[in-house]
Amino acid sequence: MPIFSRLIFTVVRWSARRRLRDAPELGPQKQNEEPERDEKFQRKEKARRRGLLGETYGYWYLRGQGYVFIAKNYMPQGAKGELDLVGYDGETVAFVEIRTRTVRGDISGLPELSVSYAKQSVLVRTAQLFLASRHLNDCPTRFDVLAIDNIPGRPPEIRLHKDAFSPQLRRSR
Repeated sequence: MPIFSRLIFTVVRWSARRRLRDAPELGPQKQNEEPERDEKFQRKEKARRRGLLGETYGYWYLRGQGYVFIAKNYMPQGAKGELDLVGYDGETVAFVEIRTRTVRGDISGLPELSVSYAKQSVLVRTAQLFLASRHLNDCPTRFDVLAIDNIPGRPPEIRLHKDAFSPQLRRSR
């Protein structure tokens, strides 16, 4: 691994130890807003920021594993869906979905299990649009899921599931 990438990943890993679990809180509550709505907004905003930090950590982790990225947070115009990371793992185009969860107690919640059939369908359609827009229709493709367990006081635990699901989705009856 190049020295620059190793250095950056070391900094990201150090930062993730602290920031991934201790995302800064939002500013003081406004007087005119309903407290329930504001609390809900703060929870969503905190989860969104933690997800972004998880994506950054995942990006540098996968770079260390040899992935070469060509797109990040790809959203096609006029269509639903987003691809967290798109990159090459060897000759294969890998579409990576990153899931981050904070571990509370002994149960991690297994973030990789949150990629439901509906989410898989959206990812497949978005990936097809990505491939068509970049004229990459003849490349081998794969869908990976990177699960990050955020554990207070320790570095995040990462599980990479290569070829986590198939683009030929079948409905279970």
